[in-house]
Amino acid sequence: MKLTIERAALLRSLAHVQSVVERRNTIPILSNVLLDAQEGRLGLTATDMDLTIVEHTTANVQEAGATTVSAHTLYDIVRKLPDGSEVELAAAGDDGQLRLRAGRSSFALSTLPREDFPAIGPTDLPNVFTLQGGEAKNLIDRTRFAISTEETRYYLNGIYVHAASSGDLQVLRAVATDGHRLARFEMPLPEGAPGMPGVIVPRKTVNELRKLIDEVEEGIEVALSDTRIRFTFGNTMLTSKLIDGTFPDYERVIPSGNDKTMSVDCKIFASAVDRVSTISTEKSRAVKLSLGDGALTLSAASPESGSAEEEVAIQYDGPPIEIGFNSRYLLDIAHQIEGEGAEFTLADSSSPTIVRDVADTSALYVLMPMRV
Repeated sequence: MKLTIERAALLRSLAHVQSVVERRNTIPILSNVLLDAQEGRLGLTATDMDLTIVEHTTANVQEAGATTVSAHTLYDIVRKLPDGSEVELAAAGDDGQLRLRAGRSSFALSTLPREDFPAIGPTDLPNVFTLQGGEAKNLIDRTRFAISTEETRYYLNGIYVHAASSGDLQVLRAVATDGHRLARFEMPLPEGAPGMPGVIVPRKTVNELRKLIDEVEEGIEVALSDTRIRFTFGNTMLTSKLIDGTFPDYERVIPSGNDKTMSVDCKIFASAVDRVSTISTEKSRAVKLSLGDGALTLSAASPESGSAEEEVAIQYDGPPIEIGFNSRYLLDIAHQIEGEGAEFTLADSSSPTIVRDVADTSALYVLMPMRV
């Protein structure tokens, strides 16, 4: 294998693939990136056995071939090379090393044979549809903050994506919950998605995909089966195993009898929560909301720090009510609301509260109260 490639192109692709590789690996080959040079292009592949990323970039290939080298070491070297430099990669195969040259710098890196690198799983994924870049970003951003990090409830460690009915419309719905809050986002069902199985996309896959699609505006092809999902866009393909579990019946968590509605300027509300919560204890982060006619009083107290109180103007004409929430959960939801107004629909101090963006009905959030 022998090729030359622009540093910027190699660095961009390495940045994408190396983040899939775990820092600690008991299987040495999983620390490596597969470099596969074919005519006119270089393919880079990394995997942790559950998640695999393949990216292609343009290169001047003098000699086709393939090898594997430490993903993080190669990334760190290329990152530290001067801007605008041209990188030469060569693997002769006789000494088991990859030679890297750029300007006056040269490196000899240990390699492992490409035959040891895990093969990509089955590619026959029957359900195929397309999401636009902005749609995929919305779907992830509106829900991923509520993904559970509790490993014992592994079926909550991802976003549940499925086809559903909303009134007369068929929608693609994404749901995430950790038992304390729930986020639900829906959009019109793309062509090709009817009949798709409900799948749970793992947290790591969601986070890697979100990083990769930051600059993507074109379509993202989504292909899936009961056990795998694949995202293809530009020169990148991300394939992941799905979480093998049953997502709980989230509809039962969304209350239908909440009869008290509070409307508030979201930015003012979020700033007030942030200030008041400075006093709350690190463990509970509790903030109390006291609703009255036209005014909301936010308060927090802790034995170590003292107390705090702030009043915010609201639209509310129901009976007085006091309810407590985890301030971090409130802020997580507030940061998803892009419009000026947030609408809280409440029942009483011990029942779940629904939060919506007044300007965008595609997302709905449910927040469990806490004692304060």
